[in-house]
Amino acid sequence: MAALRAVVQAGSGRALLSTPRIVHTSRANMSFSSLSRSKQVAAATVAVVSAGGAGLALMLQQSVRASDLELHPPQYPWSHAGPLSSLDHASVRRGYQVYKQVCSACHSMEYLAFRNLVGVSHTEAEVKALAEEIEVVDGPDESGEMFTRPGKLSDYFPKPYSNPEAARAANNGALPPDLSYIVNARHGGEDYVFSLLTGYCEPPAGVEVREGLYYNPYFPGQAIGMAPPIYNEILEYDDGTPATMSQVAKDVCTFLRWAAEPEHDQRKRMGLKLLLGTALITPLLYYMKRHRWSVLKSRKIAYRPK
Repeated sequence: MAALRAVVQAGSGRALLSTPRIVHTSRANMSFSSLSRSKQVAAATVAVVSAGGAGLALMLQQSVRASDLELHPPQYPWSHAGPLSSLDHASVRRGYQVYKQVCSACHSMEYLAFRNLVGVSHTEAEVKALAEEIEVVDGPDESGEMFTRPGKLSDYFPKPYSNPEAARAANNGALPPDLSYIVNARHGGEDYVFSLLTGYCEPPAGVEVREGLYYNPYFPGQAIGMAPPIYNEILEYDDGTPATMSQVAKDVCTFLRWAAEPEHDQRKRMGLKLLLGTALITPLLYYMKRHRWSVLKSRKIAYRPK
């Protein structure tokens, strides 16, 4: 029995060793080119529709969401937006009047002094009269006491609140930002500020705004603590310009652009001079390179022994 068991085991082992391990399977020769024309068109249509649907769904998911209804401000045709366009200084003057009578009640401009207005929107005498309207705490005097004096050209615009805590307490916990560089500090610049000032509206269906806040689709979060600051005929311009809402918003945005970039006109003027100088000197440089320097560059120095 032991011998028979050994023979059986040896035979099964040789059988296992002799069994091929590679299993051949039938290969399906399926390719796009082997399909009929109608099936190719159908497959291509399904692929295009699927890709387009996925792309559209992704775009809608990124741009329109129930929890994010913020609008991007459009681009407005500002008169100073051109590469060689200067600021409208009459609008800057009206914009300062809007800031003084409307915006300065809550917002400061601590980086702007009265002297900065001289030669831009007002004469020196007018700016002196504007500065003297405020009382400035100065000192100490010879006796060590603080005193008040009329403002002068070197003084900065007064702040509406003495400290940030007082500003928050007066505005339901919201801190009104300083407007000195607000145009450069917000994406969209004056387009954003203009859209924010004129974009107050009723919240859409399904959106609730808690008490003390106002709905504005251009503000991040859509709920802003600032009440609508401007409306038609909110003030009367000194030059007689109709004070519509859009006109008031345009003027204060132009003023804020100048405040954030006082060198705006000078920078463009210097750029124009640079372009004119470049246009004059380029032909001269080309002549020197082509007819003068080329002679020196292509000359050959050879040594001739005696």
